[in-house]
Amino acid sequence: DPVESDADFLKLMENIRAGINDAVDRVMTCAPDYLVVGMSSETFWGGLQTSIELRERLEQRSGLGIAMGSDAVEAALRCYGAIKRIGVVTPYWPAGDAMVRKYFEESGLEVVHLTGLRAKSPMLISHITEGELRDALAEVDGPDVDAIVQAGTNVSMARLAGEAERSMRKPVIAINTAIYWYALRANGIDDVVEGFGSLLADFRELPAPAGA
Repeated sequence: DPVESDADFLKLMENIRAGINDAVDRVMTCAPDYLVVGMSSETFWGGLQTSIELRERLEQRSGLGIAMGSDAVEAALRCYGAIKRIGVVTPYWPAGDAMVRKYFEESGLEVVHLTGLRAKSPMLISHITEGELRDALAEVDGPDVDAIVQAGTNVSMARLAGEAERSMRKPVIAINTAIYWYALRANGIDDVVEGFGSLLADFRELPAPAGA
């Protein structure tokens, strides 16, 4: 699916949405104990309530617990206490960025800065370079930013996020790290994994739900 505009990005989202149920049904043939959604754009789409409805729908279809990007990042940020203002990096086009912003703002966070890298296809998201990501992190950082979040599961940023966290001296959450951490902790696996930032190294259980 080549993406050269917001219209192309919206068409891509339609294609993703049309394939989710079949993807869940196929993966269920291996009788898993838990389901990880390794795709994040749809988990932000429509905002907080729509994200909750997606999780509930997938849980009902699979009969399993679910780890998905929106929930994982929101839980990860709660580990760090009073995070209120965030910077966000995505591989998306403006239509997708608007959905990411909507989700976080409806979750009670202020998106201070957001940089969308406008990848030209889902496959080309994985071609975003470390240099491009470093530049994007610098764009969304600032003294008014409590933490930085990277969305887009085809972006390779797990190790870079850990490195950036040390130099920026604030949480830098790569979405793949957050999803993996969330899936482990939701299943009572408290392994410490070094080299990918403080989330996998320091937080051995999920935080209490928001409002608890």
